[in-house]
Amino acid sequence: MSADQKATERRRRLERGAAFADGKFVDPDRMTALLETVIGCGDIVCVEGDNQKQADFLSGCLAGMDPGKVNRLHMVLSTISLGSQLDIFEKGIAELVDFSFSGPQGARMARMAASGKVKIGNIHTYLELYSRYFTDLCPDVCCIAAEMADREGNLYTGENTEDTPVIAEATAFKSGIVIAQVNRIVDKAPRVDIPAGWVDYICQSPRPFHLEPLFTRNPAEITESMILMAMMAMKGIYAKYLPRSLNHGVGFNTAAIELLLPTYGESLGLKGKACLHWLLNPHPTMIPAIESGFVKTIYTVGSELGMRDYINTKPDIFPIGPDGSMRSNRAFGQMCGHYATDMFIGASLQIDPQGNSSTATADRIAGFGGAPNFGCDPRGRRHGSPAWLLAGKESYEGTGAPPRGRRLVVQIVETFHGKMEPTFVEKLDAWELQKNAGFALPPIMVYGDDVTHLVTEEGIAHLLLCRTPEEREQAVRGVAGYTPAGLARDRRAVENLRDRGIVQRAEDLGIRKNQATRDLLAARSIKDLVRWSNGLYNPPAKFRNW
Repeated sequence: MSADQKATERRRRLERGAAFADGKFVDPDRMTALLETVIGCGDIVCVEGDNQKQADFLSGCLAGMDPGKVNRLHMVLSTISLGSQLDIFEKGIAELVDFSFSGPQGARMARMAASGKVKIGNIHTYLELYSRYFTDLCPDVCCIAAEMADREGNLYTGENTEDTPVIAEATAFKSGIVIAQVNRIVDKAPRVDIPAGWVDYICQSPRPFHLEPLFTRNPAEITESMILMAMMAMKGIYAKYLPRSLNHGVGFNTAAIELLLPTYGESLGLKGKACLHWLLNPHPTMIPAIESGFVKTIYTVGSELGMRDYINTKPDIFPIGPDGSMRSNRAFGQMCGHYATDMFIGASLQIDPQGNSSTATADRIAGFGGAPNFGCDPRGRRHGSPAWLLAGKESYEGTGAPPRGRRLVVQIVETFHGKMEPTFVEKLDAWELQKNAGFALPPIMVYGDDVTHLVTEEGIAHLLLCRTPEEREQAVRGVAGYTPAGLARDRRAVENLRDRGIVQRAEDLGIRKNQATRDLLAARSIKDLVRWSNGLYNPPAKFRNW
């Protein structure tokens, strides 16, 4: 095999594609034909789909290709958010997918996998999939999205940079073809995020790329049960360990904590001691905490609709460049979340008695996103912090292990979710999915031995204090409430754990349940968040009721 086979093939593809382009630039109505020319059967293809930003025009063009010309594609997708990303499989253009997250398309993904329409290679974490872009899953062709391109072909990605750099670099430096859809073509870009030399074709999309307000939670939907859980987490975990750096998963339970920081958090003395450095998209529910002086820095893996004007007034907090606008980067953000945070707190759809959890259920393959990287103890970490060292001391003291630190990994869930589906189950659906889909391993999102705390409306299980699997199981069952898994608890064993402080109820923490009212929230509506921002937050229309 010649040493420049891929480079030779790249030149051939560009020669064929030249018939459909004016230099680097392609008219929208010629894009499908160009794709049919530069993509080969069996290629590895990446179409950018982030948590929020979608290369939706190019995704639609891919789905419009003739399966008689292009087929057997292997898609590598960090996020599957659009119907057109699965239409590619329905139409026989693609057959295999490796991905990280498919929340909006999770139910359809499960149906298609069951019917054989799509074969799933592996469900990855974001960092894991990005790593494979540079090794054995390098795209032959990638389709990315950017705010602007200049006449030379340089790309400006704006505040929603997200996955674009890692996809473009992996492809461009392995003789692949890089294709970009942009919202506008301009004479001069505000800054160069992706240099022209990495980009082969550019198309001005007929419409701006789709952005999903994924991290917007309306305070009006936060319940008193969520507030109670937030109070227990803040007093039983935040006030004890004082995590200086942390990540919040997206959800109403963590939004409740964010909105309690300026009120209940202030009363606990957290200000200036905890919650200083965040790895977080710019959640609107963080505005009151920012304005109240709780937050020093936020590194972002993406932006959020309506937050641009507010973000750009906070250069000390957000990553703002010399051009005056924010830049995000999901790959760097995932590294921060893995190595540079003291605590991760998130949720799941199913948790078993050993504390293993997954969002891959019998009828919904949602994937993992970054949760396995955030929701684990990063064994390679070596820098100390008070929270990390205290958690390590509690976990390993008396075990004979050498001293080490430990990441706080907290799952905060209600015992039932959706239409009264139990969150706590005897056996995860992941085992059945492994069998049906032929996975090498059951798709477990966060392993139980990485979880340090479980928080439900029933209380807190301090799992890092458990010394045997039996103790751990009874601690999990002890906060599982009236689910079948919770009703199967050994009541005497749970009371013993409670006596030892391993299981804590609200009253054990000095919290009266009638204290958990919406009056504690720093903002109780989207309109309140706008007021906190001094009118700079511009929420999407679907969140406005005024």
